[in-house]
Amino acid sequence: MTEGRPPADTSASLWERDAEIAAVSQALDVLCADQSSAGSLLLVRGEAGLGKTALLAETRRIAERRGCTVWSARGGETLRSVPFNVVRQLLQPALVPLLPDEARAYLGDWYDIAGPALGIADPGGRSADPQYVCDGLVAAVHSLARRRWPLVLLVDDAHWADQETLHWLAAFVEHLDDISVLVVVARRPGEVSGDSARHLDTVAAAAGVSNLSALTPAATAGLTRTTLGRHADDPFCREVWAVTGGNPYDTVELLAKVRDSELQPVEAQAGELRALNRSARGGGLVDRLKGLGLEATQFAWAAAILGTGISVDMVARLAGLSPEAAQDCAELLGTARILTAPEPTGHRGVEPRPDELEFVHPLIATAVYNSIPPAMRTAMHGVAAQIVTETGRGAAEASRHLLKIHPDDDEELVEQLREAAREHLAVGAPDAARRCLERALKEPPRPEVHAHVLYELGCATLLTAPAVTIDHLQFALGMPGLDGDRRVDAVIRLSQALLHNDQLEEAVRTVEAEAARHEPGPVRMRLQAVQFMWEGIHGEIASPARSQRLAELAGTCTGRDNSERALLILRGFDAMTHGESAQEVLELCDRALVNGRLAPGLGWTDREWGIELLMMLGTSYAYADRLDRAESLFAEALRAYTSAGWHGGHLSLANAFLGLAYRRQGRLRDAESTLREALRLAERVGRGLPLYWAAICGLVDTLLARGHVDEAWSTAERYGFAPPYPSTIMLPDIRTVRGRLLLAAGHTEDGINELEAAEKTAASRGGHNPVLAPWSIDLAKALATQDPDRAARLAAEARRQAERFGTDTAIGEALRCAAALETGRRAVSLAAQAVAYLEASPCQYEHAAARVEYGIAARSVAELNRGLVLARSCGADGLVAQARQVLETGRGLR
Repeated sequence: MTEGRPPADTSASLWERDAEIAAVSQALDVLCADQSSAGSLLLVRGEAGLGKTALLAETRRIAERRGCTVWSARGGETLRSVPFNVVRQLLQPALVPLLPDEARAYLGDWYDIAGPALGIADPGGRSADPQYVCDGLVAAVHSLARRRWPLVLLVDDAHWADQETLHWLAAFVEHLDDISVLVVVARRPGEVSGDSARHLDTVAAAAGVSNLSALTPAATAGLTRTTLGRHADDPFCREVWAVTGGNPYDTVELLAKVRDSELQPVEAQAGELRALNRSARGGGLVDRLKGLGLEATQFAWAAAILGTGISVDMVARLAGLSPEAAQDCAELLGTARILTAPEPTGHRGVEPRPDELEFVHPLIATAVYNSIPPAMRTAMHGVAAQIVTETGRGAAEASRHLLKIHPDDDEELVEQLREAAREHLAVGAPDAARRCLERALKEPPRPEVHAHVLYELGCATLLTAPAVTIDHLQFALGMPGLDGDRRVDAVIRLSQALLHNDQLEEAVRTVEAEAARHEPGPVRMRLQAVQFMWEGIHGEIASPARSQRLAELAGTCTGRDNSERALLILRGFDAMTHGESAQEVLELCDRALVNGRLAPGLGWTDREWGIELLMMLGTSYAYADRLDRAESLFAEALRAYTSAGWHGGHLSLANAFLGLAYRRQGRLRDAESTLREALRLAERVGRGLPLYWAAICGLVDTLLARGHVDEAWSTAERYGFAPPYPSTIMLPDIRTVRGRLLLAAGHTEDGINELEAAEKTAASRGGHNPVLAPWSIDLAKALATQDPDRAARLAAEARRQAERFGTDTAIGEALRCAAALETGRRAVSLAAQAVAYLEASPCQYEHAAARVEYGIAARSVAELNRGLVLARSCGADGLVAQARQVLETGRGLR
């Protein structure tokens, strides 16, 4: 819009916003044309007062005229600590009027996960996985969008949105191709940092961005004449622009002051504009507020403290006013353009209450809040917290006020903050829980409670900030009050944090020292089991001496309790990784089960032992040729974590290890899809963690087995599958897979170097399993031409170790290697023996490869065809192509 008069019902802040309104109209055209259309996202960015809110209001007007459902929400400067505040505003009114069964029908399986975050369902007893809650909120909007199409979502002041909402929004915009919805987000530039800034950057990257600019002098003149009359002269209009900088909000406020003061819009009066402008905002606004009287000022202060859900009766309680006086103040502040009735929510039957209020503009809310004397502001937050608690809204809702109160050795406040932290954790808001517990420490807690608060804080930050967790738990353990099971749990959690922080040796020393404090018995045995578990997972600590100690301790165990069962699993895993008898491995693992199943208290979601122990159990079965049990265990993990709502690292690892089981079985297509899902989940948790390496290592190994060498290489490049590697033992062996990749891609020298590095690592750990870490087999094949003597020695050693381990797969693979180094009848004989062993093995890809190799060595069409059928069933495209090529050539076949 230019200097011409805008339509009567159009906001003055929409002058010169034709391009932005056109973009909105175009997006609505796409949305309304086809329910199967992809969603779209518009981002409106501009400094305070440039008309973002007005543009969203115009979007609502146009959309509702087109028959769209429009829901809106807005961030608040003083509400950023309230988790899910904005997404609750957006969705809660549509769901609250529903009966529980109706809401469950809307949200489906996500009701129990997303419902507590939205405030429409009670949380469960455990901490919710933040990523799963985020996924649930995305799914909730997906469901609502289908039912309420065409749906438009408006999010104003996103720079002040809570971090949990921004996490959801960033995830949601990545799914817009699948959801027919229009999302319009308005924000100021800057204003945020950390994770919130990262989430908003994700939103911006997916959006069509409109950067609002100030009004031109011509538009300011048009707006001035529209407001004050066409007799406003050019010098006066130019001064309006000079004073306001073309800011639409400042311009509208200044012109309102001009009209109220009956100032004539002519050059002779233009000098008065700067003084009038100062009175419209900042200090001038505060002076204007004070001019309305003490009660009106107190009412405005109370409204600014509440920030959201401002009602006359709530403000009256906080300001200490009678209902009648409060109503008078509300009307007075409305006339003064400080408070106003809220915009409609867009939810049918859930319109704002008659006594509900909001500030006319965020700039006014900020100015009023900052004008409250600090001591008074703190006291009012304390009263607000009490009112919220008395009205039954819970400790979590009161916590944003409690966080503003000065420390005063108040043990009741400490307990309120601890309860608020528990409520935050239950809905998937660990950062909010952390803030509450950190504030509780400042109170401070009583000496006998202090260690417990530190412990709870350490638990809340375990996965998000391991270094911080270490400090909190070490302090807690050094203070009185943390005894019994809670102390032991704190020690174990501290050791986990040390591992996450790459302090491996200190993690081991921590549990070792705690074990030494206890007499022989279940507690000491549990701590010893944890110590052996960390040593076993983190290969740099593994040694023959450790294996001997573990064998001696496990030798005393019968599996009568979970500590003994843990030691049996650890001993079985250790024996498997070092290539000891597979039969003994299976016996140890079977003794750790109860009637063939996981013991009570030792399940996938039981927190006492964690995921690592059961992953060891499953992989011991996988590499000892009991793939049926491995698959059953890992599939159970997948079901358990999905059902419990653990959609972060736990679910990624469950997918990664189930993919490992599929890869071992020869179900390469299933393995690839499952490992890709593991990698997708791992990336959301963070690159560089062991679970990330497990996913990418398994995926590259599977792609190589499928014969997709170029894709394996590009995947490795994309996801950083290269040194430096984690010290954690990776399954399959990370150096072997990397070496195999380099050889397949033609980088022979680098591949040999990588496999030789794997050889040195195995030697430092006291031996290896030739199936788990088949570097010797790959290295022997790579050296067959340039160093045949060494290749033969490697192959012979691989066969010796395979026969020691004793599985059909291990022996069959060693025989395949030996056959590859031979020619003539010797090669045929060894290949035939390899087929015989691998035919009895559950590893069908290796069986298929042996069949094809035997067919080539024996020049047998029948064997090649058998291998071809097996390769097709596995999804081993490289083997299929190899067999076809030999069959099509046909030379020398019989």
